[in-house]
Amino acid sequence: MSQTASCISPTASPALRALLSRLIDYAGTFPPAQLPCAAAIDNYGRYRRGQQAWMLRWLVVSASDLDHVPPEYDGSLSVLADSDHPRATAIESKHPFSCNKPVYCEVPLEQLDEVQRMGCCAKLRTGGLQPEAIPPVAVVADFLRACARRRLAFKATAGLHHPIRAEFALTYAADSPRAVMHGFLNVFLAAAFVWHGTNAIEPVLEETDPAAFRFEEQAHWRDWSLEAAQIQDARRHFAQAFGSCSFEEPVHDLQTLGLLS
Repeated sequence: MSQTASCISPTASPALRALLSRLIDYAGTFPPAQLPCAAAIDNYGRYRRGQQAWMLRWLVVSASDLDHVPPEYDGSLSVLADSDHPRATAIESKHPFSCNKPVYCEVPLEQLDEVQRMGCCAKLRTGGLQPEAIPPVAVVADFLRACARRRLAFKATAGLHHPIRAEFALTYAADSPRAVMHGFLNVFLAAAFVWHGTNAIEPVLEETDPAAFRFEEQAHWRDWSLEAAQIQDARRHFAQAFGSCSFEEPVHDLQTLGLLS
């Protein structure tokens, strides 16, 4: 599906910078990229030195890969594990547990109260390698509303390589299946709206027209808008990041849309 840029300055506006700052956790060793650990570490180091480093947050690795990660990356590691690890800045787990650092828990909605009781954060899976792994808009909206009601912070993972909802290949293979994927601008702007009290966020998540999104001093979706300070508040306390096996793909798509230089 073609995504034509609207007339937007190539320099990131205040509202767009608020939405994208430290948004992406780089997970290069995970599907569909599945890079060797050394290659993913090299990429992360290069991205941290690059022009768009302000969009980059943590390096996501499995606990089994930690022995291959140089100590210089301590303080920037989100580790997939079932318990705390001294080198981890954050943990990503399938179950909540008490910890003195962020623990992002990928659990069903009915377990969010337990996640909150344990002082953890939530985790939303937004895609995968097959079309059936992509949750419907209604499921994503329910998750965002459930977390917002609880004032429960979350991160997303998988399937958010592209800014705007559209049909894409799900892997890098020539015969990859294709499906409509969620856009990270859709998801995180919808999250900011619901954080500030707008519950009917399905239309934002369903939007496929890039021109419907405008970023200036405010962020706009059609006739709705949020101040940059409101977006910063939502990002800080609620919609914290998404994990992606590609950092270059989101950046390239934003540049193609004219949102970044």
